[in-house]
This record gives sequence, structure tokens and C-alpha cells, in this order.
Amino acid sequence: MADAPEPLEALPEDWSRMLCVVAHPDDLEFGAAAAIARWSGQGKDIVYCMVTSGEAGIDGMHPDEARAVREAEQVESARVVGVSIVEFLGLQDGVIEYGVPLRRVIAEMVRKHRPDIVVTGNFRDTWGGRNLNQADHIAVGKAVLDAVRDAGNRWIFTDQLTDGLEPWGGVRAVWAANSPDSTHGVDTTDTFDAGVDSLVAHAAYIEGLGWEDWDPREFLEGFGRQTGQRLGVAFGAAFEVFPMGWGE
Repeated sequence: MADAPEPLEALPEDWSRMLCVVAHPDDLEFGAAAAIARWSGQGKDIVYCMVTSGEAGIDGMHPDEARAVREAEQVESARVVGVSIVEFLGLQDGVIEYGVPLRRVIAEMVRKHRPDIVVTGNFRDTWGGRNLNQADHIAVGKAVLDAVRDAGNRWIFTDQLTDGLEPWGGVRAVWAANSPDSTHGVDTTDTFDAGVDSLVAHAAYIEGLGWEDWDPREFLEGFGRQTGQRLGVAFGAAFEVFPMGWGE
């Protein structure tokens, strides 16, 4: 008999501002959006940041057209879960590289929005099995960890510190959604439907995937129930936690 999955520790909710930094439109909607809906419903200030516009994500649509379509879908998807600000950094979809330029643009977003918590996506090599993760996800997640620390250092990316922009070292932790190494989670039972609706808002992207008879609700229910079991609730969202302060 397989061992029961380890229970998850509840994420803290004693924070006010969150910045979500992911590679593509739709990345947050494959599991984390229901948690975003919970937190926005608590009155927390949440901002989305898309490193690319997902323009290479629809095989049958030219990237110039897909860029506009996917940005519009992401703005609507964010609205569904109570997020009104979506930043698009405009890096090229599919060929994101970890390095200083990527750290630079993310650090600027951290300094601009001054979050307590930063959310990114899973950046482990796999999703917990043989399914390999995508290169953009890995590069962005790793860069988020370093950019959060960069943002608090006055002597890194000094050219950004103009027009009132200041270093920001107030990020308590980075939370990586859907990581196979997740140790924490949040109850999304009451906001699960909003999470489904936010994924459905990516209609052109989902259609472009060509997954026959694929149902967004059924997909999210499978993962949501698995996580919920580890929290003792109906539905949940799982996160790997990376504390940013010394001694955390």
C-alpha cells in the first residue's frame, strides 16, 4: 500500500501585498488562481507580472496576433480573481534565459510594487514525475529568488534608483506554486469556482492546445482535491516556501 502523502502546513496570511511573477499568461491559472481569489477577497493588494506575453503559445496563430490575444485573456483572467494590475515585461516567449538581464527586470518590479510575499511557479526540473518542466518556468522561478534579494541591495542595479524608486528588502518569502516539493498549502474550497473561471478565460490558448475533450474544471479538481486531502479540506493549492530573511 502506498504511503499517505505528507500533510501540508497552512500558509501564513498576515501580510498585505503580493507580487506574482511567472513566465506566461495562464501559468497562475493552472492551480494558483483560486488561492489568489481567496487572498484578494481578504482585501490584500495583489499584482500580476508576466515576463512574456505567451506569444509563442498558440501554434496556429502568429506571435504578433497571439501577443494581443493572450494579454487580453490574462487581464480578464486576473479580473475574475480580483486582480486589477497586470504587468507585461515583454521578453521573448520560449527562449527566456536565466541571468543578470532577467534578474534586473524582475528586481525592478519588486522595487516598484514592494510586496511582502512574491509568488512564482514551479521551477523544479519536473512536476514530480517524468513530465519535464518547461524551460521558461525554470529560468523565471530561479531568477525570482535572486531578484528578490537583488531588489533589497542598494548597490545592485543602481540605475533603477531614480524618480523615487528605492531598494526593497521587505519580501518575507517566495512561494512557488504547484512545486512537487511543496510543504505548505491554502484552503481554496470557497474560491475554487473563481479559479476555474480564471482558467476558462484563456479560451484561445486552451483551444490552441488541441487537447480533445479536455475540461478545465475536471483538471483543476484533480489537483485541488489531492492538495485538499493534505490540508484536511475539500480543495487546496500547494506551494513550496523559500524564506528570504536570515534565520527564517
